[in-house]
Amino acid sequence: MKIAFYGSSLLSSYWNGAATYYRGLLSALARHGHDITFFEPDVHDRSAHRDIGMPDWCRVIVYEGTPEAMRAAAAQAAEADVVVKASGVGFEDDALLAAVLQAARGDAVTVFWDVDAPATLAEMREAPDHPLRRSLPDLDLVLTYGGGDPVVSAYRSLGARACQPIYNAHDPQTHHPVAADPRFAADLAFLGNRLPDREHRVDAFFLAAARALPARRFLIGGAGWHDKAMPANVRSLGHVATADHNVFNASPTAVLNISRASMATTGFSPATRVFEVAGAGGCLISDVWPGIECFFAPGEEILIARDGLDVAEAVEALTPDRAAEIGRRARQRALADHTYDRRAVEVDRILRDTRRARSREAAE
Repeated sequence: MKIAFYGSSLLSSYWNGAATYYRGLLSALARHGHDITFFEPDVHDRSAHRDIGMPDWCRVIVYEGTPEAMRAAAAQAAEADVVVKASGVGFEDDALLAAVLQAARGDAVTVFWDVDAPATLAEMREAPDHPLRRSLPDLDLVLTYGGGDPVVSAYRSLGARACQPIYNAHDPQTHHPVAADPRFAADLAFLGNRLPDREHRVDAFFLAAARALPARRFLIGGAGWHDKAMPANVRSLGHVATADHNVFNASPTAVLNISRASMATTGFSPATRVFEVAGAGGCLISDVWPGIECFFAPGEEILIARDGLDVAEAVEALTPDRAAEIGRRARQRALADHTYDRRAVEVDRILRDTRRARSREAAE
């Protein structure tokens, strides 16, 4: 099927945590025979921070950040069998949704793909006239990158015809073990952009652990931390390009995952970082959230922490051999159960079932 996908950016991960998810999932869908065009606006300085070239598995159309260019891009939805509008595109999101729904053919499957369901649902609850809330009955399907039953139930209660989580996953082609690099040597490393509903959790889990272990080395990567006050044993790297994620995850003794507050509360929302670390064979320590045991076995494939003291205790107790064993088991689990190819099989089935249902409805 021809898929028109309107998202934030496929070419740049700069201030764009969905990039890894898009790349892994869409490349897998392409391997299953889908013809994909990805539309992304040229905004937020992402063109200057591209970390992949034009892929051979997907056509990418970068349009100017103007209403006219947005409408011209949206008009091309008319050529697609499946039209996807993702959340958080970053330019005229509401107008873009309206435009692609207007342009989509009557027989096309229309999808809203939510990469931040807790935030989106909170917005709709606060605004009964929210444009997405008004559009839900007109969409065939809502897909989310996490959230489990609570998110599905919430979307259905707001008018969605169908909702299905498609979780983050591991792409073995891009995230795999590599040799350690002294640039990223540390006892504990964390990678994530500075965001309002994550910063206090970084303080509580990462910086608190660093203060508790002044003799240990800590490493933080991601945009926005340059003016954040940190303990002397914390080294800040700034933005870490996707090409360096494997070595970032493979070099420290352990890597910390810190979910944003809304994701941690909702649960069943493993971040892309979780699977990137597992794919690289890294030892992952994660904040605890509902459903984590559905993805990796605590204590065997992942270590979990309730606060910074738990993080500090885990770092203190880790030996290189123990860290390597946890990373090895995590990678085995990711390869067995959590690849993007597995997720793509699920998406392919959902899209084909939805299209067949639409055809039956039209024939009746």
